[in-house]
Amino acid sequence: MKSELADMALNDMALNQERTIPDETPDAVPVPHALVPHLGETAILLDIDGTLLDLMPTPREVWVPPGLSETLNRLTERTAGALAMVSGRSLNDIDLIFAPDVFRAVAGHGAEMRLSMDNEADAVSAPPLDKELKRRLAAVAKLSPGILLEDKGYSLALHYRLAPHAEKAIYESVSLIRADLPNAPIEVLPGKFVCEIKHSGFTKATGVRELMKHEPFKGRRPIFIGDDVTDETVFAIMPDMDGLAFSVGRRAIGVNGHFDAPNDVRAFLARLLDDTRLE
Repeated sequence: MKSELADMALNDMALNQERTIPDETPDAVPVPHALVPHLGETAILLDIDGTLLDLMPTPREVWVPPGLSETLNRLTERTAGALAMVSGRSLNDIDLIFAPDVFRAVAGHGAEMRLSMDNEADAVSAPPLDKELKRRLAAVAKLSPGILLEDKGYSLALHYRLAPHAEKAIYESVSLIRADLPNAPIEVLPGKFVCEIKHSGFTKATGVRELMKHEPFKGRRPIFIGDDVTDETVFAIMPDMDGLAFSVGRRAIGVNGHFDAPNDVRAFLARLLDDTRLE
């Protein structure tokens, strides 16, 4: 029975990761620049890994390319502060990556939020994972050398970019643990070479909805750019806010356009600063 449950969960995760649409789909346009409204009316929301920054073998190896900090700071100024990171990373991680710069953020898949660049955090909406559950999940990292364990408190991530062959074994093991705890309020998030386990009840989308209730984001038209399965919850709510959604590396369902790679996203953001139409 447990084996059947593991197979079912693994198949569901695989389907989630494959939710893309063919290249000929008309609403997936490669250059969305002309769709952007006046920057004074816009909120810019950006995923980090695989969207703004290139993926690296380990999460600690990502780096901010030359010129990007200036672009982000100028866009923050041009939007009167309505620029935010929307990431699965913790606020602490985000700050380490972009130091000395500090940005508003929805972090930890919606578990943390910073509405002011003067504050460390404005809201923490998720309790820590159960210690025994974390112990069992941490043991999965022993399946193969190269699996990296990241404990965020409210979630636990198993990174396997250095051990891609272990993907199936990781998800099978996590699915078996999940089957043992059918009533536990947890959710498994498949990502690019990462399996993350977090409390249910919050997502990037719940974080973005809350963010958009507050100044300087309130009343603006959001633009969200993301690349991963975890970003699809935000793609889905953009129409509710008259917003725009763009995917990176794939043409995800329901987006207004796509970019091939993070360097295209960075170039797009830089071009926004040079477009007098957006003044």
